[in-house]
Amino acid sequence: MSADGFAQAPPAGARPDWTIDQGWDRYTEAEHQVWITLYERQAALLEGRACDPFLRGLDALDLHRTGIPDFARINDELMRLTGWTVVAVPGLVPDDVFFDHLANRRFPAGQFIRKPEQLDYLQEPDVFHDVFGHVPMLTDPVFADYMQAYGKGGQRAMSLGRLHNLARLYWYTVEFGLMQSPEGLRIYGAGIVSSHAESLFALDDPSPNRLGFDLERVMRTPYRIDDFQQVYFVVPGLQTLLDVTTHTDFGPLYERLSTATDIPITGIEPSDRVFTRGTQAYALAGGRTGKAA
Repeated sequence: MSADGFAQAPPAGARPDWTIDQGWDRYTEAEHQVWITLYERQAALLEGRACDPFLRGLDALDLHRTGIPDFARINDELMRLTGWTVVAVPGLVPDDVFFDHLANRRFPAGQFIRKPEQLDYLQEPDVFHDVFGHVPMLTDPVFADYMQAYGKGGQRAMSLGRLHNLARLYWYTVEFGLMQSPEGLRIYGAGIVSSHAESLFALDDPSPNRLGFDLERVMRTPYRIDDFQQVYFVVPGLQTLLDVTTHTDFGPLYERLSTATDIPITGIEPSDRVFTRGTQAYALAGGRTGKAA
């Protein structure tokens, strides 16, 4: 998780790389119970909705246990499977810090958890979004390599002034991606799997467009952060993400994007593969003021 627009110096108590101790022994019983409530609700919903790599990751890391996971415990298994670790950070971190962690196979995760009255909406990602939503996918070797490649690509995008285009790739894949499967569309994006309401909306609601993934198309498409998505992009499989990231020369792509216009968020291009031509009824009705986290 990253954010722009704040001082580059880490806050008091954080290390130069913005990491902090998780402080697992300081969580209260009430905080552990929030995790358990969220976990049980999502685990019951995601069977038959989330992709197989995500569900396998949940099992491999045994994230339920008795509450908020101890990063030290899950890192033992995560390191064994894909060479990744989870590092605690105090909140959103600068983009250069975020990309450096990813490029070195470290996933920065918030260590606070939402309040009981915030089960369905939280503006800033917490430990449930970051660990339940993101970390199971990091047990998959292909997705783990994609995330590292994205981190390296972020460092280059910053130097070329094209970070906003690359951020769209992260948003529409890592956060809000859908995947084809023999049984139908499945969720792999962390912003969906960690949200009860969007887990339903992303697959079932007639409102959003669901379009085939195309790298340049995605990087020309704005996104919204305040409500459910108006478009989701569907990948054939995780290998597609890794291949387009590692086999594409992003230099010429950024050159084209520098003169290309954005595609409206509800737009459907003649070249798009359309899984669902959405009604946009939800957005046209005004949506709602908050989005499930």
